[in-house]
Amino acid sequence: MAPNTKKSKGRKRMFLGLHRISSSPSLAKMRPYKSSSRASMSCVSLHSSYDPMSSSSLNSELSQQFSTAPTSAANSPGPATPTFDLRPRARTLERNLSSNVGLPFGVHPVSPGLSEGTIAEEDYFSCAGTADEVQDLPRRKNFNFWNDMPSEIRIQVLSFLTPREVVRSSRVSKIWYDFCFDGQLWSRLDASEYYRDIPADALVKIISNAGPFVRDLNLRGCVQLREKWTLKGLIEACGNLENFSLEGCLIDRASVHSFLLQNSRLVHINVSGLPAVTNAALKIIGQNCPKLELLNVTWCQNVDTRGIRKVVEGCPNLKDLRAGEVRGWDDVAFCLELFERNSLERLALTNCDAFTDQALSALIVGVNGEKDWDTGRIICPPRKFKHLDFTRCRQLTDASIQLLAHNIPDLEGLHLAKCNQPNTLPATWITDASLTKILPTFPRLTHLDLEELENITNATLSAIATSPAANILKHLSISYCEALTDAGMVPLIRACRHLERIDMDNTRISDLCLIEAAAAVRERNRQAAKKVVGKRGVAQDVHIGLRMVVYDCPNVTWMGVREVLSRNAEVIRPPSHILLNPASASFSSTNIADSPTYCHEVISLKAFYTWQPTINEHSKRVHACDFDRARRLERKWAEFMMLGEEASQGGRRRRRRMREALEAMHGEEGVVDANGVAVRRRRARSSPLNGGNSCTVM
Repeated sequence: MAPNTKKSKGRKRMFLGLHRISSSPSLAKMRPYKSSSRASMSCVSLHSSYDPMSSSSLNSELSQQFSTAPTSAANSPGPATPTFDLRPRARTLERNLSSNVGLPFGVHPVSPGLSEGTIAEEDYFSCAGTADEVQDLPRRKNFNFWNDMPSEIRIQVLSFLTPREVVRSSRVSKIWYDFCFDGQLWSRLDASEYYRDIPADALVKIISNAGPFVRDLNLRGCVQLREKWTLKGLIEACGNLENFSLEGCLIDRASVHSFLLQNSRLVHINVSGLPAVTNAALKIIGQNCPKLELLNVTWCQNVDTRGIRKVVEGCPNLKDLRAGEVRGWDDVAFCLELFERNSLERLALTNCDAFTDQALSALIVGVNGEKDWDTGRIICPPRKFKHLDFTRCRQLTDASIQLLAHNIPDLEGLHLAKCNQPNTLPATWITDASLTKILPTFPRLTHLDLEELENITNATLSAIATSPAANILKHLSISYCEALTDAGMVPLIRACRHLERIDMDNTRISDLCLIEAAAAVRERNRQAAKKVVGKRGVAQDVHIGLRMVVYDCPNVTWMGVREVLSRNAEVIRPPSHILLNPASASFSSTNIADSPTYCHEVISLKAFYTWQPTINEHSKRVHACDFDRARRLERKWAEFMMLGEEASQGGRRRRRRMREALEAMHGEEGVVDANGVAVRRRRARSSPLNGGNSCTVM
């Protein structure tokens, strides 16, 4: 081969070599080769004018060594080993070639270093084309998947990591460090989940770098920033906040004012429990934050209704006001201003002892309103309240609570827990007289808290069960209402079919309530089974449908708890009549025992503390869909409780019989000691030694 000829590589080399591949019959047509020279298959190209009838000396020569004709005998020997030399060799060509038959296109017939009529012969894929026709493929540039990726996509990838994972990923390299602390990743900075683990320096760096991008900043409980608020650029970095929470932080007054002055787009502000928040801070909010919708100043000792008035006047969009344990709620003029604006949807006044009947009356119906002589109610526009929290407002009585009737049609949550003031006359407490009047007027009520209202009876429960909101009520708390019994609770559980939580501790309910609750949840499961009865392969999904708190209820026994555990471990399967009907379900041919288990609800129970470990273990097995082990645990626990009762009853019976036997033997009154053993006690007798006036106790 010529030294200047460029040798092809790769796929082109293979395609060029295909021109030299042939079989032995195709050599008969190759006339340019001399008959005297030895032929080779490695340098003959395929030709379209193949004539199998033509013959030559070359054909006869190769036919003896590479015969392709089928043999007649089954045990014919294979082809003989070729006798000629297979190494590359030179062959002679005729000088005048009519055509380049047998040579690849673009290859010169004569190579330098050999005679004019000879050419070096090589293997199949060694022939190369000309420099114009054969070119090397351009090598692909090295592609760095991460570095060549657009920055927007990299930020999007990192956004799926948790904040803790993002901070740990910053240790990979400097490039990763810059991307992990990019502000676009921290548009929502919520440190309430990891505030104990993140150091102050890392938190300061995140806030400083991501300041302009942060919209939601929640630093709840970040006490490690106590000495960092004065650092230059920390507070100034955050200027576009919308949601802001500093609950539980240790921060000075100047830093709070700086945050409020630099963020005029605030919508939610939570500064509960901060001594640094004063009426001056609320004045800044009223002047600088016109878009405010939520304000939480609960437990702010230096705040009163004078500062809240500034917020109400400057923030027309205020809908949620949480001012628990704030002084000054006996100001009737301020409550009247809230009545005239009528923009609040949630009002939480927990532990506001100053909130009186006069203030509540001004808040609900105003002052000196016109009265409707037909109904006896004051005519006023309906209030927009959806949630009212008057927990521990001990100055409220039935007189003001009755004003809620027919004036708050959209009320969803009502909290009147612990409103009865101790050491006062029961006539000033909240009783059935007001509750039975207002509860039927709340058609959207979902949360009701009546904890520690000791004067309410089953009449209140009957009012709840017959109210329009009975079908949508979800949360009910009647703890420490000692006058409530099964007569009121059983109809309530039957009527409220969507209850999710009932707190009934320290009441007089019995096992009937637990049995009724288990039956109600079972009915929910049946309704759910009917909805998915035509579906195939419904996965098991056990979830809590009802939470019940029944500890310290003296009438609740282990048998009621066992009923709940038994219902929780019950397997919900398709109805048998549907499985046997081919036209009603796609899995009708399956057996009932092999039918799929449907999604169903269970009851989460909190009972007597010695039973609670067994209840927790049973719930764990039920949630793992291990119903066999759950049923076995329930059965063993029931056997254990029955053996304990039999043992205790037998012990009492034996002690009673022993005492009766001793009394019959000695004719005296039997006595049982601390260990339950009968002892003898002799009556005092007169002694003749002291004249019969003294006695000796044996």
